[in-house]
Amino acid sequence: MPDIYTDEMKKLIKVVEETRPLRLGKEFPRMTAAEKQVVLEKFHPDYVQEGFATLAVGCNKGEKVPRELASLLEAESRIKEVTVNLDKWDYDTDVLILGGGGAGAAAALMAAEQGVNVLLVTKLRFGDSNTVMAQGGIQAATLPQDSPTIHYLDALGGGHFTNVPELVYNLVQDGPMVIKWLADLGVLFDKKEDGTLLPVHGGGTSRKRMHAARDYSGAEIMRVLKDEVISRGIGVVEFSPAVELVLDEEGKAAGAVLYNLETGAYTVARAKTVILAMGGSGRLHYQGFPTTNHFGATADALVMAYRAGAALKFMDTIQYHPTGAAYPPQVLGLLVTEKLRSMGATPLNVRGEVFVHHLETRDVESAAIIRECRERKLGIKTPTGMVGVWLDTPLLELVHGTGTLEKNFPAMLRQFSRFGIDFRRDPILIYPTLHYQNGGIAIDGDVQTSIKNLFAAGENSGGVHGRNRLAGNSLLDIMVNGRRAGLNASRRSRDVELKRLTLSHVADYHLQLQEACVDTGNRVAPILLPVYTHREE
Repeated sequence: MPDIYTDEMKKLIKVVEETRPLRLGKEFPRMTAAEKQVVLEKFHPDYVQEGFATLAVGCNKGEKVPRELASLLEAESRIKEVTVNLDKWDYDTDVLILGGGGAGAAAALMAAEQGVNVLLVTKLRFGDSNTVMAQGGIQAATLPQDSPTIHYLDALGGGHFTNVPELVYNLVQDGPMVIKWLADLGVLFDKKEDGTLLPVHGGGTSRKRMHAARDYSGAEIMRVLKDEVISRGIGVVEFSPAVELVLDEEGKAAGAVLYNLETGAYTVARAKTVILAMGGSGRLHYQGFPTTNHFGATADALVMAYRAGAALKFMDTIQYHPTGAAYPPQVLGLLVTEKLRSMGATPLNVRGEVFVHHLETRDVESAAIIRECRERKLGIKTPTGMVGVWLDTPLLELVHGTGTLEKNFPAMLRQFSRFGIDFRRDPILIYPTLHYQNGGIAIDGDVQTSIKNLFAAGENSGGVHGRNRLAGNSLLDIMVNGRRAGLNASRRSRDVELKRLTLSHVADYHLQLQEACVDTGNRVAPILLPVYTHREE
């Protein structure tokens, strides 16, 4: 065993090994609906009231959002003291896409196919996003025993039947077509020896419909989409995060103010239609949780859209992935893909006992793990003080044959090997990690927000997943709604006549904050990048 495990931890691994034969091939029960509700209400972070604040201004005034997000929604604009000349544009385009992940790339490809001018602007490098970090796969009903209808029911059930039905319908109906589109572009999905697709189960699914590319699924999809965008000559501007939306005097979306991270200069992009594809907010570390999210996931789109008058939806619900790495500390919060549980890896407590079915929905699985560690005190303590549970990865070598983990999870094998952990031989420690923003900017079936000509796709939009997202539906969401946003925004752009550009909504929002007696504490938003250093005053 690796030296990174203490002697006490090595003893506990022996317990896992001793109990493994008793668990091999045994079917463990799932929770009843009542049991699920109890564990959620008592242990899921969404039910921790002190973790939320009530908004004092804006479209969602009176509603609860995470405290960390509220502090940004009720902050001052970065350009409050900056003079921005809206009579001069640095960029002028038909469709402006803000965000360089999967949703933005899919939107760019579809918009460009309509023959309009497209500009994609991203905070960091093109491709730096949560998309490339997705491992488990993308859902779609491609097998004969499956259908979009069954997928629809699974997605609704996973979202506790709070999802917007029209958005779920679009999601599942487009699923099979999206898989074919990606495969035709060159995405290398896992296949059987005869060349047919090889989908697997995900948590909360009643059919095998998770299509993966080993454990590089998101990276593989992003590789292909990025290459397509570049090869087709679509304009891309990097290291230039958007800091404010620009409207015209009729209140239509008309562009954005950008900030150049390298020069510190502000520029203006004018556009007939705007697509927000800027991802989530995991780097706000709600309630102190570690996160799987990339460095730029700081809720920028939510801040800008809300300030401009767009409504938000389901912002009181956050997804915590049940299997984030808990040890060693160098990889705390690292995503441990759901595909491991899909293939049978089981969470175990300090006694080597199964305490939750390995394929419960993510919210239930996370709450059960938190309960095991906090209430039942049956977690495994690490030298850093972190507590987690085992994920019995070596079990898969017994169930599916030697070489299974190396074949299906090469990225994870390499990541843990860096620290002397061979998860083909030893279990790994896991604990829930902040993973996904279930809610976001409210959109309709055309992926348009409550602001005319402003579209939103992917994680910064809200409604399709309801109060909990099933694994694999995020990659599907960014493809389905990214494509729809690109098509609808490009078609709309042909009929748009922009009026005088304005940022008056920013001043109006500042006035709302003042009238509501909100103490902004000199906070400015978007924050653009998280800060992890502690400075003495």
